[in-house]
Amino acid sequence: MDIRDYNRRAWDAQVARGNRWTVPVASDVIERARRGDWSIVLTPTKPVPHAWFPELRGARTLCLASGGGQQGPILAAAGARVTVFDNSPAQLAQDRLVAERERLELTTVEGDMRDLSAFDARTFELVVHPCSNAFVPDVLPVWREVARVLRPGGVLLAGFVNPVYYVFDEQAAERGEVRVRHPLPYTDESRLGADELAALRSANEPFVFSHSLEELLGGQLEAGLALTHLFEDAKADALSKFLPLYLATRAVRGG
Repeated sequence: MDIRDYNRRAWDAQVARGNRWTVPVASDVIERARRGDWSIVLTPTKPVPHAWFPELRGARTLCLASGGGQQGPILAAAGARVTVFDNSPAQLAQDRLVAERERLELTTVEGDMRDLSAFDARTFELVVHPCSNAFVPDVLPVWREVARVLRPGGVLLAGFVNPVYYVFDEQAAERGEVRVRHPLPYTDESRLGADELAALRSANEPFVFSHSLEELLGGQLEAGLALTHLFEDAKADALSKFLPLYLATRAVRGG
């Protein structure tokens, strides 16, 4: 199966279904951002501290695998020069919807987060990458490409899933139960039964992949990014009662 093609179609379907990460922000959110009152999330609930951002006014910003009409339009309203890059045409359409509605300058580009050849080296001062690399089987190319397109001193803000999440049975967690089920590394294709995979496909659910902390954190370091800050986050489910399921990092590209 072509994972990129499948997940493109799956996220297009999520837009039609109204997944929370596909719902464009309202006009009042954009108006507040224009006045300097703004926030974005990389993980389910915790806003990214303003101190993590460079000066936004005029900053060339790449919202990487970040379509949906949320982070990109907010940052554009706050003064950044934003390009939203995503694999899903329907997700990108949500960003264009907000940009047209609010008269924002914002560019959208369709593509695979592991291949940023559409951009020259050292193009961006800021890359914003929410919890989306779980939808590609290999994360190391993402970090290498980010390091290439960032200018020296440029900032990467990234969110990702704690790999321990994938040890547990997700369906059991949705019922309020905690049950260890899967060895790591996890992929839907290799760890779920035939009936479960068929159900995922019929529901147009994106396929996911776990990545180790060595890949998620060490991979940024190997790509030439220096980690400066980290926080943990959780969401309202059975597993979050026991451990944080999400991480966000701030990293800076060296000279």
